Amino acid sequence: MPICNLAELKSLLPRGQRLMGLDHGTKTLGLALSDVLLMVASPFETIMRVKFTPDAKKLLEAVDKQGVGGLVIGLPVEMDGGEGPRCQSVRQFAANLMELRDLPIAFWDERLSTSAVERMMINEADISRKKRAGLKDKLAAVWILQGALDSLAYQQ
Repeated sequence: MPICNLAELKSLLPRGQRLMGLDHGTKTLGLALSDVLLMVASPFETIMRVKFTPDAKKLLEAVDKQGVGGLVIGLPVEMDGGEGPRCQSVRQFAANLMELRDLPIAFWDERLSTSAVERMMINEADISRKKRAGLKDKLAAVWILQGALDSLAYQQ
């Protein structure tokens, strides 16, 4: 299944299946899950990165256990809208993942998602530095997925 845009992703999603948001970092994969109505994103898990094969195995196990029918992967677009090496790395990760599983994937512009989540955890939630480190990646995945879900709701 090819990488698609968000509207196509929704049409390819089997009824009753969830979307999983993915914040692709160099050290971690932050994961978030939608509800089956595709309205709300919730933090799920952070996978500590090792190498592609074990990372993909953990990710796909979570996809299977949680009834996920598609992925929304954050694309770290540069502030000027260009795509640098980090975008290439995320796109390659998605391409490699598609070789293992026929799963629809859409990208979502994740500019400033991590810094927005950091600000929220410091200013609004008053979360300690130690706790922020464990939450940051999966909350960034929530930010990415919720943005995509809101866009889907607006398109209807």
